[in-house]
Amino acid sequence: MENPGKSATLTVMTGLFTLYCLLPLAWLVINATKSQADFVSTFGLAPGREFALWDNIVQVFSYQDGIFSRWLLNTVLYVVVGATVSTFLAALGGYALAKLHFTGKRVFLFVVLGSISVPGIALAIPQFLLFAHIGMTNTPWAILVPSFINPFGLYLMWVFTADAVPTGLLEAAKIDGAGEFRTFVQIALPLLAPAGVTVLLFSFVSIWNNYFLPLIMLKDPAWYPLTVGINQWNKLGSTAGSGALIQNLVITSSLLTIIPLIIAFLSLQRYWRSGLSLGAVKG
Repeated sequence: MENPGKSATLTVMTGLFTLYCLLPLAWLVINATKSQADFVSTFGLAPGREFALWDNIVQVFSYQDGIFSRWLLNTVLYVVVGATVSTFLAALGGYALAKLHFTGKRVFLFVVLGSISVPGIALAIPQFLLFAHIGMTNTPWAILVPSFINPFGLYLMWVFTADAVPTGLLEAAKIDGAGEFRTFVQIALPLLAPAGVTVLLFSFVSIWNNYFLPLIMLKDPAWYPLTVGINQWNKLGSTAGSGALIQNLVITSSLLTIIPLIIAFLSLQRYWRSGLSLGAVKG
């Protein structure tokens, strides 16, 4: 039997897939170093006549009175609050589903599993109508509240909790007088750290890249996240007669936007990789 590690076909396919993934990133990095004139006059994967990365970054943060900084702070707010709360709620719900017994538990499990199959974009319009009815559109809460609910994260935490938290340890804590919430916080939550980081990272990426929900919920540019704000710049630069030649700023701001995602994956990979493998191993 052929060794997959020495398969020429597999090596070629892996190389082509790697090239497919890295080529857009290389194009983005190269064009972020070009001035506007070089961007429209040179080949996409060729360097420009001058290295203008720093000038482009300065222009990104100063264009339209520095609105990019506001978009960046908005995105950080949505991500930090949304990912933290959704991860904690997912851990709390997963613990309850895995370790507690209550009426309607099986029905709730089916609801959770069914909600995973529903794409978020299908819920955007109903969410908009609901938030419009209670007067919460065009506010940060219209972005934060939907991000608190993470059915997939709840499912992951449920699976992880069932294997990673010994029932005997929980019973010993209760015998010592610990309440249910204290048992969860002091005993179960530290054991769920790898799984929590996995859910946190998935929530981080999902909220950071969220586009359609902020697009329909927000009208005030001061509350835009980076995804919506950069797209507005892209439309401005692509509109005939607008007089805004800012393609270089769109490219540079897009590069700045993905840097936090890369840093998050690289810095947390040790935790989320162990979290992904945890649920597949039976104790």
